[in-house]
Amino acid sequence: MAYIPALPDSNAPPVRINLLSDTQTRPSAAMREAMARAEVGDEQMGDDPTVNALNERVAALLGKQAAVFLPSGTMCNVTATLSTCRPGDEIIAHRTAHILSREGGAHAAIGGFQITPLDGDDGQFSLDAFRAALHPRSRYQPPQTMVSVEQTANIGGGTIWPQATLDAIAAAGKAAGLVTHMDGARLMNAVVATGIAARDMAAGWDSVWIDFSKGLGAPVGASLAGSRDFIDEVWRWKQRLGGSMRQAGVIAAACNYALDHHVERLAEDHAHARALAAGLAQIAGVEVQEPQTNLVFFSPEGAGLGGEAMVAALRQRGVLLATMDGRIRACTHLDVSRDMIDETIGLVREILRRQ
Repeated sequence: MAYIPALPDSNAPPVRINLLSDTQTRPSAAMREAMARAEVGDEQMGDDPTVNALNERVAALLGKQAAVFLPSGTMCNVTATLSTCRPGDEIIAHRTAHILSREGGAHAAIGGFQITPLDGDDGQFSLDAFRAALHPRSRYQPPQTMVSVEQTANIGGGTIWPQATLDAIAAAGKAAGLVTHMDGARLMNAVVATGIAARDMAAGWDSVWIDFSKGLGAPVGASLAGSRDFIDEVWRWKQRLGGSMRQAGVIAAACNYALDHHVERLAEDHAHARALAAGLAQIAGVEVQEPQTNLVFFSPEGAGLGGEAMVAALRQRGVLLATMDGRIRACTHLDVSRDMIDETIGLVREILRRQ
């Protein structure tokens, strides 16, 4: 399951079109101004007013009692599992989930947890698959402590878990005594695409977080929400892992700005993704997964060119993408225009025509 950002060689031209990830966004001039004006204090001591305001805002947005500001989404996942599970416990997730495939084995290395992978189309497992994975409490098997979903499902193609499925899995998990956790790295993409409020989408889930450094365009930061007792325990692990910060209001201000200005505009990224997919699908031999949000997965192998070769050829033309799970992933974001989408389609067509 390769993830190859295709670092440029010394002869490669500058990147003009960056479709590698929505993490590639840069803070706008207005966001930088908001950061410069931020009121600050010692976040570790609870004295940063901008961080405190962000935490209250995120807790309300996600329908939870409290929230904590963390440096990254990975730390949200790691502190959530560390606050909930004990060494030897079992976590159930999709086989492509970020906690299993993109966090360096942190949950096993730090917490000693076992993550059981479930199969399912488009990065999602079904209620039946989840129920089949459950087992009776027994000293012969690890205690099943948590079920985790990723909204949207990144490697699944940026797909949106249906609300009915989320509710059913959460209910089944709680009936079996499991804690429910939602990796909401791109939750706001799902919210904008469906019109379902974030608090409703996460209603059945004990813990949930949102990332500000992806489509929302902030330079750093994520917020994890849950019960007050849970967030108190997360704070303990945040301290242990070195995630406590000082005058963090500077970066929290960027996150508040993102919530004010960059949520509704995610629809533009989704429109660009649909345009990219439609254009690529018109090229003979290119297989494209229909996008639901801002991720477009495609393969040019039917046209006689492998994914890595296509990524390399595009890089030589100033376009940056990645291969992931055997396909090419293009990610639209606020620094990608419609003209860039059209140019990328044209370059793919040109590269394949020269094969």
